[in-house]
Amino acid sequence: MTAISSTRSTAQRRRSWPSPLLLAFVLVPFVIESIWVFWPALQGIFFSFTKWDGIAPPAPVGFDNYVELAGDPVFRGALGNTALWLVLFGGLSVIGGFGMALVLQRERRGVSLYRAALFLPVVFSLVVTALVWRVFYQPDGVVDQVLTAVGLEHLIRPWLADPQTALYAVMIPALWRQIGYIMVLYLAGLKADDPAVHEAARVDGASSWQRLWYVTIPQLKGVNAVVLSVIVIDSLRSFDIVWSLTRGGPYHSSELLSTYMYSTAFQSLRLGYASAIAVVIFLLALVVILGYLVRAFREET
Repeated sequence: MTAISSTRSTAQRRRSWPSPLLLAFVLVPFVIESIWVFWPALQGIFFSFTKWDGIAPPAPVGFDNYVELAGDPVFRGALGNTALWLVLFGGLSVIGGFGMALVLQRERRGVSLYRAALFLPVVFSLVVTALVWRVFYQPDGVVDQVLTAVGLEHLIRPWLADPQTALYAVMIPALWRQIGYIMVLYLAGLKADDPAVHEAARVDGASSWQRLWYVTIPQLKGVNAVVLSVIVIDSLRSFDIVWSLTRGGPYHSSELLSTYMYSTAFQSLRLGYASAIAVVIFLLALVVILGYLVRAFREET
């Protein structure tokens, strides 16, 4: 009996330990992530408290970089533009992506072609997208020709060179690319909806709008969390398309925190100050995402 008990306890201990293959699948990505993401992020926080040009050793300056940020008019403008970008870009991406998902969720003839057409811009790099839209925005380009054709030629202006329109002109190609991505996320969520609940609501006399608001949307909470995370991260890191089209100009009218961080780091060679901007971007993303997750968790409980 003692031998049998000892054998059983040994077998139980072996079963309690994960297999080496499972440990490898978990630890190897974690180590790589630590080297390429976590460690540089911690270094960025450290450099945000220093004055560093990337050549000489970093000199500690305490909170001077953050104090300077508070009084920097370009930073305040970039922060306002980033907040506007987050609200408009995020809101229109959700409305457009969710709307397209509702229209294209049913399997019918030709629907796959429309889905592919809407998702196609996601395949293109942001730099390629920017180059295409630069051609659209040039004088007598596609945008001007369309406005002329519909009798709105009085609206024609230098879209990327006008401080009043530069930010919105850059946002349109970004939306052109993002809506297809959000559509795919919502299509996946809509496929998981329980049709029995919709049928029960229909039998009870619920209208299409009521079924959408009280049945469909509540079942998409998990997808909404993913969509929010994607939108916040993409909004705060939006760089390629803005830099390719306007470089944050004219007169910083389309400057975002990401473009200001880049120009400060690699053009002005103020890497310590740029690291402070990066920390602000990280905190903004963390506050928005955690705020939503905490609220969603409270609603669940």
